[in-house]
This record gives sequence, structure tokens and C-alpha cells, in this order.
Amino acid sequence: MKIHSAQFLTSATNLRDCPPGDLPEFAMIGRSNVGKSSLINMLAARRNLARVSSTPGKTRLLNFFDITTAASAPASKWRLVDLPGYGYAKVAQEQRADFNEAVADYIERRETLLCVFVLIDSRLEPQRIDIDFIQWLGERDMPHALILTKTDKQSPTATRAKVDRLKQALLAWRAELPPIFLTSSETKSGRPDLLRFIEQTLT
Repeated sequence: MKIHSAQFLTSATNLRDCPPGDLPEFAMIGRSNVGKSSLINMLAARRNLARVSSTPGKTRLLNFFDITTAASAPASKWRLVDLPGYGYAKVAQEQRADFNEAVADYIERRETLLCVFVLIDSRLEPQRIDIDFIQWLGERDMPHALILTKTDKQSPTATRAKVDRLKQALLAWRAELPPIFLTSSETKSGRPDLLRFIEQTLT
């Protein structure tokens, strides 16, 4: 998959204000300061498509980006959706507003949403907030995949060890693992695998 163009479309504060659901969508979410904006820029091959901030948790809106790609078939379009991070609040199953009411509405009710990418800092031990959110997605039968970011900040051995512990934490309550991708916005590693996954999901 080759990306020909990527542009910001609009921002929304809630599901009602989202653009018409006329294109397939892939959403990205994660804890504050996980490197979400940098990953979106890397994936789209656009340096300033999503704003990168040094202040954790700055994203407050649902931001939509139109992506145009082409393969052997005529050019096709899909969307990346940058969701507000779930910060450091507890994600309780019975209190979805604890992480974001608008995000919950979008994930549960957006018919064109094909997959939620959950971004996780590869340097950290499994975090309860990430596990809880992944479990919340699973309980709603929402297709999802995990993207481990910032792998360039540590050795491959350290990354593999963190991935193994994350898998163990997930397998404690689920039978199968979601797709897991290792990425670095600095080295652009993982980009081909992510684009291949998106292409396969679209087809």
C-alpha cells in the first residue's frame, strides 16, 4: 500500500459532530505521551499532519484525517481517527466516562470503524489502564490491534521481554491475542506491517 495523500479533515467533540460515515475508519488511542501523533505522522508519511505536543494529554478532540492510497486498483480512501488519550484515569467497565464519553460513543456506535489501534509504550511493564481498556474493547467485540511504540529507545531484547509480559497479562483473561505491532516513529520500523494490515482489513 502506497499513500498518495493525507490531509486533516475535521475535529469533533462528540459522535453527533463527526463527519458523515462514508469511509472506512481506523482509530488510534493510548495513554498520554505514548507517541500517538508521531505515529500518525510516520504512518501517513507527513511530518506535521498530526500536531506533536510535549504536554501529555493535550488531545481533547476526535481528529479525522483523510488518507488516499493506490494499489493495482484505482485510488481508494479511508480515514485515520486520532482519539483523545485515556490519560491516567481508571477505566471502569461500568463507568466508561472515566476515560472519555465521546470516545466510548464513537467506538460503540460508529458503523464505519473497522479497527481500534491501542498504542502502548514498549518500555513500560504492562499497565492496568491499558489492560482494562483492551478488555473493554473485547467485551464489545470491537476489532482491535496493539501497537507498541518507541522501540528504538531500548534494545530488541528488552522489547521482546516487555512483549512477552504483555502477552502473559492478556492471556490471563482471553484465549487469543490481538495482532501486535512493534514500531518506532524515529526509525519508521513497523510501518510496512501496519500498512499491510490496514490494506488486508480494507479488502
